[in-house]
Formats: sequence, C-alpha cells, structure tokens
Amino acid sequence: MTQMSGLVEHVTCLGCGCSCDDIVVAVRDGRIAEARGACALGASWFGDGRVPAIARAGGSNVSIDAAIDAAAALLDEARRVLVFLGTDISCETQRAAVEVADTVRGVVDGISSSSVASGILAAQRRGRVSATLGEIRNRADCIVFWGTDPSARYPRYASRYAPEPAGLFLPNGRRSRTIVAVDIGGARGPADADVRLEVPPEQELDTIAALRASVAGRSLGTERFGPALADVARRLAAARYVAIVYDAEPGALPAQPARAESLTALGQGLNAGTRACVTPLRGGGNRIGAEAVLTWQTGYPMTVDFSRGHPRFRPDDGPRALVDAGAIDAALVVGRPLGLPFAIDAVHTVAVGPAASDAACEIAIDTGVAGVHEGGTAFRMDDLPLPLSAPLPGPPVAADIVRTLAQRIGARRARRS
Repeated sequence: MTQMSGLVEHVTCLGCGCSCDDIVVAVRDGRIAEARGACALGASWFGDGRVPAIARAGGSNVSIDAAIDAAAALLDEARRVLVFLGTDISCETQRAAVEVADTVRGVVDGISSSSVASGILAAQRRGRVSATLGEIRNRADCIVFWGTDPSARYPRYASRYAPEPAGLFLPNGRRSRTIVAVDIGGARGPADADVRLEVPPEQELDTIAALRASVAGRSLGTERFGPALADVARRLAAARYVAIVYDAEPGALPAQPARAESLTALGQGLNAGTRACVTPLRGGGNRIGAEAVLTWQTGYPMTVDFSRGHPRFRPDDGPRALVDAGAIDAALVVGRPLGLPFAIDAVHTVAVGPAASDAACEIAIDTGVAGVHEGGTAFRMDDLPLPLSAPLPGPPVAADIVRTLAQRIGARRARRS
C-alpha cells in the first residue's frame, strides 16, 4: 500500500538482518515522518523516504526507456558480463537479475562471496545446525553469544528474539535463560551475561575443540583452559536447548575462516545429548535473499558462471578476482551500489537500483528501495521469507526495469540468430 499521508502498519525494516516486521510508518506529505517501533539503525535506514529518480547514459540525463536501450546494447556487446546483486532490492528483482546473467552467459554474484563465503562453504561441507529465530525465542534456555553483543549491530535482537522476551517454553523471559558470553579478544559478549569465558583469538579453535570434547565426555586438555571452560561445558550439556550465536558479517570478530565450521561441529556434538542450534547474525538489505534466490534458480548460493550455457559454481573466482584478472569487461550492478568488492571504474558499468545515479558508472537507472517504495519478498537472517510493504510511492520498480532489460538483450540476440 502506498499513500501520501497516514499510517502503514506491519512494515518490514531491512536495516539489519533481524528484518523486524512490526514497524508502523507514519507518512506525511509523501515523506516518512516516523518509523514507530524501529531502532536507531532502522530509523536511519528508512530516513524520510526520499531517493533520487534519475536515468543517465553517456553523461546525460535521459528517459528510462533510452537508458534501458543503452544498457542492453552495452551488456549485449560485452565480451563477458558480471551481474552483481547489491542490497535493498527484493527477491523478485534478484530473480530478474539472474535471468540477465543467464541471457548474456555471464557471472552472477553478490555480497556473500566477499563477506561470508567461509560460512557458506562450511555449511556445504558439514551441514547446518539451524533454527528459526522464533524457535530460539520459544525454546533456547541457554544462549551462547560467541564474541558478539547483538545490541551494537542488531539492536532489537535481544528484545524480539533472545534473551529478553518470554517464550512458549520460557515464560519468565530473561530469568528463564542462562546467558554465556564468550569474549574473543576484544570482541565481547553482552555485559549482563551470567557466565563469562575469555578466549585469546589464537586459542579460539582450540577452545571450541575442548568444548566439543568435554560435552562428549572426553578430555582434550580441558584443564589448561581453566575452570571457566569446564563450567561452560557443563552448562551446555545440562541445558534443554542451546543456541550458539555469532556474527558472521566482517568486522565484528577477529578473522577466523574455520570458526563457522568449528561451531557447527560443536552444535552437532551437543545434539547428541540435548538440542542445539548455531545461528549466524547477518546484515540487512536482503543480502540473505540473494543467496536464497541464487540457490533456488541455479543450485548454488554465490559466484555462479553461465559461460557454458548452464550454471557452474566457481567460489574461487569472485568479482574482485575476475575484474583484477581482466576476465570481465562489463558489469551490471543491481541494487544499492555500495560496498562493491571491485573497482566500479575498472569495467564498463551499468547500475540499476536505489541511488544508482550516485555511483560513477556509465549508465544508471534509479529505482525505489525494497520495503520503502517497492513490495515483494525479503529474507530474514534465519532464512525466513517475509513480505515487504511499500508505504511510499517512488521511482520505477527495480524488478520491472531489470526484467525489461533482460527482454531487450534477448530480443537483440534473437535478431542476430
């Protein structure tokens, strides 16, 4: 629903991976006057709803139709195209972008390959010990915050999911739960944790291995970690449901590529005697949706190559490597063009998405923001799909622009065949 003034309820915020869907947006004179219920991060993400609405090609403002024609010509004539899925677009737009990559036999990728690839590859090797945030809220009586305090980057995690709210089997909320903070160097867990375990970064994997051994009833030199580790292991083994929470996004924890796989192994070990899950915290902008759509459309969650006419998984050939090697001569960025893992001026670039005209690319078409000007679907950090509202009218819908672009490239190729 879009309107010039009034209240729009049940709006989903994509400011972080919590994707809170209980926001009430107050609209006044075609602008967002207030995002009720949103945290500071969410309020900043909504802003006042104003976005640029420009179509640009060859250094001049042009009609949207002319910009799409220019983009179709550039991508059709390129030797090899990278389609990059940015943030703040819906799954419907991501799906249309995959169609473009398939049409031009290019490579399609997103933010995940340069940020959380180690966790994705670990899941492919070892599997996942997953749960929805609702299950954690209702069942987890022992929550381990592994080197993270969600209040900084996921402000409403504690109040919506854990440890504060009452759950179906935890009627007393915070008092029903034991909170374990594992501090990895300077990356600290919540200040009000019931139990605290301090771990030097260089001993993180050894600590996880010692916990695995201890909960399995074996000793792996546990005594050298002190009584705190033995206490944590005892609490994990005695809990009815353990949730291990860590921040998968870059910058929160010291870099450790084996962390995700080791924590998954710990969760699997805990499930031999009780119930447990391992849940990564993820960023916003529907970046999880990109992994879901790619998996659904191609069978792979990132870095998919269509050059042979069928999808191939190329996790070692991410966007930066391809651009640096000169293997790509044109890129289509679909989404907000921020945080790109490659130099946008190193190749011919088309950008379609929110504030695309802010980027220094040859062709740009501004669109609305998914969840503000566009409806559709987005994924929460626990892979749960959520509907998006469109409380404001805005620039053209990104999915429509990208679908039209795919059709025009296909038409050009059909005329040549």
